[in-house]
Amino acid sequence: MLATLDRLRLFNVREFVAHLGRTSMAVAVTAVSAALLVAVIGISGSITGSVDQLGSSIAGNAEYEVSGVTDAGFEQSLQPEVARVPGVQAAVPMIRASIGSPNGNLLLIGFDPLAGQGWRSDVQQAVLDQTGGGTELLTVRNGVLVGNGTGWSKGQKVILGDTEVTVAAVVDGDAVERINDGNFVMTTLGLAQQLVNRAGSIDSMLLVTDPGADLDEVRTAVDDTVAGRAVVADPTFRAAQAGGVIAVLQSTTLMAAALGLVVAGFLIYNAMSMAINQRRNVISIVRAIGGNKRAIFRDLLAEAAILSAIGAVIGVGIGMLMGRWTIGLLPATFMQSLQMDIAYSLPWFTVPVVVAACVVSGVGAAAVAARAVYKVAPIEALAPVGVSSADKVGLPLRLVAGVLGAAAIVLSIAAAWIDLGLWSIVSVAMFLNGAVFVCFAFFHELVAATAAVARLFGTPGAVAAATIARAPRRIWVTVISVLIAVSMMVSITGSNTNGVDSAAAAFSPAAAVDIWVQPTSSQVFPTGPLLPRDIEQTIGALPGVAAVVPGQLAYASIGGSKVVVQGLASGTQHPLYEAISEPSRVKVLAGEGVVVSRDIARVLDVEAGSTLTVPTPNGFENVQVLEVFPYFSALTGFVGMSLPLMQQWFDRPGSTLLEVTVDSGADRAAVQAAIEGVVPSSVNVYSGREVLDGMTASLQQATVLISAITWIVVFVAAVALVNTMMLSVLERRRELGVLRAMGSSRRFTMRTVLVEAAAIGIVGGLCGLVVGVLNQYVNTIAFSHVLGLDIAFQLTPPTVVFGLAALLLSLLGAIPPGLHAARLNVIDAVSVD
Repeated sequence: MLATLDRLRLFNVREFVAHLGRTSMAVAVTAVSAALLVAVIGISGSITGSVDQLGSSIAGNAEYEVSGVTDAGFEQSLQPEVARVPGVQAAVPMIRASIGSPNGNLLLIGFDPLAGQGWRSDVQQAVLDQTGGGTELLTVRNGVLVGNGTGWSKGQKVILGDTEVTVAAVVDGDAVERINDGNFVMTTLGLAQQLVNRAGSIDSMLLVTDPGADLDEVRTAVDDTVAGRAVVADPTFRAAQAGGVIAVLQSTTLMAAALGLVVAGFLIYNAMSMAINQRRNVISIVRAIGGNKRAIFRDLLAEAAILSAIGAVIGVGIGMLMGRWTIGLLPATFMQSLQMDIAYSLPWFTVPVVVAACVVSGVGAAAVAARAVYKVAPIEALAPVGVSSADKVGLPLRLVAGVLGAAAIVLSIAAAWIDLGLWSIVSVAMFLNGAVFVCFAFFHELVAATAAVARLFGTPGAVAAATIARAPRRIWVTVISVLIAVSMMVSITGSNTNGVDSAAAAFSPAAAVDIWVQPTSSQVFPTGPLLPRDIEQTIGALPGVAAVVPGQLAYASIGGSKVVVQGLASGTQHPLYEAISEPSRVKVLAGEGVVVSRDIARVLDVEAGSTLTVPTPNGFENVQVLEVFPYFSALTGFVGMSLPLMQQWFDRPGSTLLEVTVDSGADRAAVQAAIEGVVPSSVNVYSGREVLDGMTASLQQATVLISAITWIVVFVAAVALVNTMMLSVLERRRELGVLRAMGSSRRFTMRTVLVEAAAIGIVGGLCGLVVGVLNQYVNTIAFSHVLGLDIAFQLTPPTVVFGLAALLLSLLGAIPPGLHAARLNVIDAVSVD
């Protein structure tokens, strides 16, 4: 053991200090990869963790929760029926909604603080401990309890919705902070119903069972009693739905981060190859005096493990900061259904999993490079660096790599074409990995092509070509690093652009509507609250208004999935209506069936002609699926039906949006201003263009994180090129010194280094453009299935520009080594050991 530690200290740890640049690069690329993985896992973990934490804080010891099919809840008269079910000890009715306040939207919780025998939760305990058993709520008119996150004080009067309330008490403590980070309002069930204009209805019931009761029998009995009028599930049901909402965002960003880990593996391989090349003389000498090849091999793996672990630990800290920062950038469209604030929370398994992944990646890459130790003969201690059998790759290995790469490409295309839903995303990484394996099969051809390109630059190119031929492993790895950077930039940028453009095209009918009236921002779906009942008639009576078409959207639970149900009325020009066929439009408006977006149809396993069972507050309704259509639904899914049918089934009279048509010849801006003057301040009025811009802005925001990850990978590839070109200069230090002594100029020396970099960049960049375009095509097919939207493949100018920018960034990495080569001291270079 002591001998092993001494050997590591003498031959490995000393190398860390002697070659700080190479060591720093290996640590840096691993840190970047770890940071990306931690950031992505932290984002999804924060969302599901926050929802789960809120749910558990409210649910407490409740075994089940009965929730409304839609955000309108269900009739409170259902509560006594459920409470009489054998085995149910308590059925605690609650209101859980988002409500406007001077501090923005807050979580409103309405319940009876004295109800629920046997119910124990953080909510109840906070009330009992700090408010005299809840009596303060009962003695203060319109009294509310608020969390310390609101910043309000006892006795303060505030406006919630349209009602003035009085702060009866401020509750705090650890238990309270777990409830939406202290940003909430609690009050009696009756007042909460008044605040959200929901008299006689509730959002959920928490069910506490009798001790020893058979939970499955209780669940079955409650299901029979509810009979589809509400959803019976575990209290973790909301957290599971939240995870579904962000599943695609999580998967796409995780895939991009995983690609960063692949790049890190190649760069660690590059770094270890450099280490072996520079230490070839030392390895040969150790071999000559009896050193064991296996021991040297293990030492190199240990070296890689140490560097990877250090980088992973650094990356974990950076990733936490990135995750906290990114939480605030998540698109409103993705987050609107959660109705709560998201607090950053990193799952417990993240750190060990990420560190292990980085170490495994680093050790695996180093193992491939360290195989060269077995090819280093003792006699090579006397030979120049670069002239070694270790630099050659045998034909059998290249054939195996070619077969594996071709198989991966075929599988990626199949995964893209076959509708695998979320799993279609695997084709993104599979194609790129397959392309890299194919490039390995053409190892010598790529190196020869690089040397041929270098020769095109005259005499400096001839010198550079000779250098390229002497270090094929280093050249191939660097070419592949540039290829990956350029291809990722082209494919991901192109895929994002195609996706946003296709979604914008699907939403484009929104711009044809003169004016939209809705209670929400233009960047989210108008799922509620309902507009005032007389607003349609008021707007219709204004001068210049030709027609007003109502519509309604609401979140609903169908088949265990959270979907958006949309009611359509005659005369609508809504994008969803325009996305379906003419025969389906006629039948939908007549109430003869529903249309279902492609993504949720896959989850519910329905197709055109199938019967869809829809739970409603009045029980189950069976309806025919008229059409399955492509539509971007922000990862939730859409079900379209006639507005009267939706109002009847879900007990939601009224509308959540209005499409206003202006008389021909009337001033649209003047009419919009007139509408703004008659609607409440809580209602928004937009032009058609503003609604379309809001929808596309939210989509573009969703691609920011993925694009940022891609640029980080490109930057890392540029650092790799700096490192490999610097090694090239160090390897040829004596040669460059001899050339300078023979009369070559500093300019000539610098040009040889730049030509080598240019050749690497051109070959890697061109291959990257080809691979990137092909990968983009596969991506568009895959994401058409993932997003449920037909995405059109198109090469856009920004795609080519970004690809060339990635190539330019890589080429800029050759400037520092070139300057270093030009400034070499001739005497020192010639006399180098």
